[in-house]
Amino acid sequence: MSGRLYYQPIQEIEPYCLPQFQTVDHHLQYNDGGKGAHFSLQNSYEQYCTLESSSANGSYTIYNSPSTVTFSPNGSPMSQQESQSYPPDLHHSPDNAYGSPMSASCITNDASDLKHKLRELESVMLGPDSDIIDGIDSTYQNGTNKGSPEMDSGRQIIGAIAKGDLKHVLIACAKAVSENELLLANWLMYELRQMVSVSGEPIQRLGAYMLEGLVARLNSSGSSICKSLRCKEPASSDLLSYMHILYEVCPYFKFGYMSANGAIAEAMKDEDRVHIIDFQIGQGSQWITLIQAFAARPGGPPHIRITGIDDSMSAYARGGGLGIVGKRLSKLAEQFKVPFEFHAANMSGYDVQLENLGVQPGEAVAVNFAFMLHHVPDESVSTENYRDRLLMLVKRLSPKVVTLVEQESNTNTAAFYPRFLEALNYYTAMFESIDVNLARGHKERINIEQHCLARDVVNIIACEGPERIERHELLGKWRSRFTMAGFRPYPLSSVVNATIKTLLENYCNRYRLQERDGALFLGWMNRDLVASCAWR
Repeated sequence: MSGRLYYQPIQEIEPYCLPQFQTVDHHLQYNDGGKGAHFSLQNSYEQYCTLESSSANGSYTIYNSPSTVTFSPNGSPMSQQESQSYPPDLHHSPDNAYGSPMSASCITNDASDLKHKLRELESVMLGPDSDIIDGIDSTYQNGTNKGSPEMDSGRQIIGAIAKGDLKHVLIACAKAVSENELLLANWLMYELRQMVSVSGEPIQRLGAYMLEGLVARLNSSGSSICKSLRCKEPASSDLLSYMHILYEVCPYFKFGYMSANGAIAEAMKDEDRVHIIDFQIGQGSQWITLIQAFAARPGGPPHIRITGIDDSMSAYARGGGLGIVGKRLSKLAEQFKVPFEFHAANMSGYDVQLENLGVQPGEAVAVNFAFMLHHVPDESVSTENYRDRLLMLVKRLSPKVVTLVEQESNTNTAAFYPRFLEALNYYTAMFESIDVNLARGHKERINIEQHCLARDVVNIIACEGPERIERHELLGKWRSRFTMAGFRPYPLSSVVNATIKTLLENYCNRYRLQERDGALFLGWMNRDLVASCAWR
């Protein structure tokens, strides 16, 4: 029966939005060997222009002290606050709204410019009285190419800026932030502003959001980070539309839901009463094809009961409570003549107790964790360890099958700098895959990336403690948690695996599907992005 699974377009992608940031002033003291050199950085992210401020006369508006993120003609995130006008020039041309920025600070044109920028960086890194630059000429004149580590690092950074190597500069900026090198971090953030673009290449678009994460991290701490991540949601109908487009252009979510449904269908093929507990039901669209598959089961469909556990973002996107999901699925089940009940549990998944689930005698229980468990705090966040507690609670239900679908990424307990590198690697692959499947000129692409992906990126980079809710783990770690809770692996259906391979034929051939260690991995080129497995 599981071979009959197929998918219709659904609208269930976790909605997110681009945050607004409040940038605070920095007053930084630099002391070099007792010389007492003093630097003061105030409103270091100043004088950026926004597209909407342009007018018929070609002038733009300059904003100081970022507080609200908007986007400049080259698409880089900017601020709105105090303003003044200035005439346009080559570096702020509205004709450069798409593609790489034309800022002179991004591309170094000649040797004297390179030397000037290197002296700028030297002053930031080592102080104004350093003589490294003066030593560079003599170094090369003597036929050698040796220097201090600081000199080598500075030369590499300047070279990366000269070549437009955005990835290198992002990494250098993250390292400066991690080592509390505030002057260097601020200088690199200024340079990055000229390089990123929400309408450019994949790395430019991702870089715009990663830069905002670095800004938020540098200017916030503790609970204030979450406050700076507040954002104004689009209308719920628009958000649902963005989620639907992302679902259609990328196979990650289809892959996850199809593999989970296949495991449930296989485990329940001989059961008369099936109770599915979905710990993040969203729009409930995952269950449309499973209800249809059960309707076609030889001997007739089972009685299906679905318990849906809600989350606030899904409630906003669908424009109401779980009653909307229940009515939708009940109507579908009636159409296909499947006996059906819906049970709503209006609470956070990690607050659930056994009595909230309404399990009845004689039911075969299936539990679904699709893109949900990484939001549940573990022992590194709270002594309550809700993540493992939830798995042990589910084990007490004696389920026939538990499905797990998660992003294959390691951002849970990693320190900031390696976490930044992991996020950069992971989301580079994600943005590249979107670029292949969604035309660069698609009018909604920027909205889709901002509202469905950007907040994840910023949260991973900017937040710590309970405020960091994006806490992904690799499948190996999930396997340890499930094993510790008493579960055993449940083999995935070869029929379903073949169906997923057929699904991928409709997408770019750079997607890859691998089955290993009892799990399925969907990746982009050489990077695993989503893992799916089942347990009992």
